[in-house]
Amino acid sequence: MKNLDALLNQIDESYEQIIALEQDLIRIPSVNTGTMPTGNETPVCEFARDWLTEVGIHSEIIESAPNRGNIIATLPGESGEAGLMFMSHTDVVPVEDESKWRFPPFSATISDGRIFGRGASDCKALLTAQLVAMSILKRNNIPLKANLLLVSCADEEHGGRYGFGWLAEHHPEKITAPVAVNEGGGQPITAAGGLTYLLGTGEKGRLQIEIKITGTSSHASVPWQGVNAMYRLTQALERIESYEPERDTSTNIFDHLSDFAIEHKVSPENVDQIISEIKDDHPRLASMLRALSRMTLTPTIIHGGIKSNSVPEFIQLTCDVRTLPHQDLDYVKEQLENILADIPGVEFEIDYMAQPNSSPFETEFATQIQKATAKALNIEDIKLLPSISNGFTDSRFTRPLGVTTYGYTGAHPDDNPMLTNSHGTDESVGIKSLINSTRVMLALAYDVLAIK
Repeated sequence: MKNLDALLNQIDESYEQIIALEQDLIRIPSVNTGTMPTGNETPVCEFARDWLTEVGIHSEIIESAPNRGNIIATLPGESGEAGLMFMSHTDVVPVEDESKWRFPPFSATISDGRIFGRGASDCKALLTAQLVAMSILKRNNIPLKANLLLVSCADEEHGGRYGFGWLAEHHPEKITAPVAVNEGGGQPITAAGGLTYLLGTGEKGRLQIEIKITGTSSHASVPWQGVNAMYRLTQALERIESYEPERDTSTNIFDHLSDFAIEHKVSPENVDQIISEIKDDHPRLASMLRALSRMTLTPTIIHGGIKSNSVPEFIQLTCDVRTLPHQDLDYVKEQLENILADIPGVEFEIDYMAQPNSSPFETEFATQIQKATAKALNIEDIKLLPSISNGFTDSRFTRPLGVTTYGYTGAHPDDNPMLTNSHGTDESVGIKSLINSTRVMLALAYDVLAIK
């Protein structure tokens, strides 16, 4: 049986093929607008199925709705039971203004050592890395102790109701394994004493708030005869902008800040001062600590008015809320009631899209991820730092099934994570990160599953 070094060498030999696979996936515009019919994920699944078939790996596509496919591939192991699950998603967010992009967003153009395109980093690079890692194990007939699963699903970008959420409800046995690796972590961050990677152990909760603001319509030439809902909207926005959320430092990342030469014990009382002190030298860490030390409330969409000469009597303001693990629905309601108190004609509804969730940090699987990263980079001194993601992923559907699920992609330390622009203009993935992620996925699967 070939050893891991020989397998990793095959990744280097497959450099051009890995890039081409990523480009092919990007060029399938699986855009999820959030309003049915949407998604177009089945063509991505069919492409992945055909690609896997060429190397002798069986897969199935299960549609939760027309054209909303979910692919499940299996590389069998000796026990016949699942041992490790590779997770990713096939849908991408819409492109807001294509004219602002350097290259057409579904062209997968290569420039400056990066592949540009919508979905390049979120999340088709991870899918590419996992497909290639699985194929190398198959081509080399590596005997496995248990099954390696690859599950890539629809609808992650709008809550997972047609993807992992649907599978968790209807086919939980198909997405259950002892451990799983998904998006939501795996970025290097500068720290004292060695190379440190963020391990996504959990996620903040996500709620969508619909604030309804009513007034009284009138002709715009006699506005005093009505009540303009715009002015009440202004009051609501001013209150939200000035909202000071409760500070909280109970998540486990705050127990590991000595790795960043932060000498003081972080508390709710001093966290803002510490963030201010480190933001120049550690801007990404400062931003992360700010997100993980408070609930966020962000206005994102406004709908209102029917004609330019009519005073609007109804406006709807949509807000995004991200909560910390202990902040439940009642807590959010209380915060909103306090923020909007005494503004006439204002009411709100809450759509709970994702509850906070986490997996333990001190596990054998975390150690295996650490070792896989060190092997992929040929650097011994690798540290992992537990991190709670400020965004939500499909991991929230597997953790309640008893699956220890970590967010980890294994980006290359020479890559600038600020260039990925996930969900933004000129989204891209660094080719170094794409290749290194493939190496990490292969090393991880080998360590966890291979019969040595």
